[in-house]
Amino acid sequence: MKGRAKIAALTAYDYPMTRLLDEAGVPLLLVGDSLGMVVLGYPDTTHVTMAEMLHHVRAASRAKPRALLGADLPFQSYQTPAQAVENARRLIEAGAEFVKAEGARAILPQLEAIAAAGIPFLGHLGMLPQHVLEERGYHIKGKSEAEAEWLRAEARLLADAGAFGIVLELVAPPAAKAITAEVGVPTIGIGSGPDCDGQILVTADLIGAFPWFTPRFVKPRLSGGAEIKRAVREWMAEIGGSG
Repeated sequence: MKGRAKIAALTAYDYPMTRLLDEAGVPLLLVGDSLGMVVLGYPDTTHVTMAEMLHHVRAASRAKPRALLGADLPFQSYQTPAQAVENARRLIEAGAEFVKAEGARAILPQLEAIAAAGIPFLGHLGMLPQHVLEERGYHIKGKSEAEAEWLRAEARLLADAGAFGIVLELVAPPAAKAITAEVGVPTIGIGSGPDCDGQILVTADLIGAFPWFTPRFVKPRLSGGAEIKRAVREWMAEIGGSG
């Protein structure tokens, strides 16, 4: 799809949402470790376990989507090449068709091992949510010339290692545009400007289903949380319930 059509990608964590998004024609779905915050109530993605990822991948895959369905390797599940391959295989066996890992040079042996095992992988550069504690928050990457050049080198490394695409999260738009022009694989942006080959969002952000926090770069297309509360209150009023 690179150079032909913008790639739309969204997160899915269960059977009904996966089925709805697939019926809407979304071509790429990700069981992201963002489920830690928007489904499980954790403060960040570092608390998500492999068992939890497997549970949600199985649920999403039961929808048998036409979309390409992938999954995040969770925090500390790919610290060695052997561990990376083992856990990537577990996600594939649960129903994922690809896996995603955060970083490039720092995890190159792991990525090469995953590729050698015949498992497709999606790269992830820029702000790395699994590093939020050591970086003390979420920060835009690639604003300086040096950091932008480092990201471009990291992207080339991922493409050479066999990544079929690269998520660019909170990358300064000029840097994201340069990476998109340089690498031969699609870039999928989130908070990285309009020039990536595609865009991915957390579905709950898009539909307003997690109203307690919305990233600044997201424009909700539905007030899902408010609509749920309205429907529930109407039903309670009809049956004479209190609320």
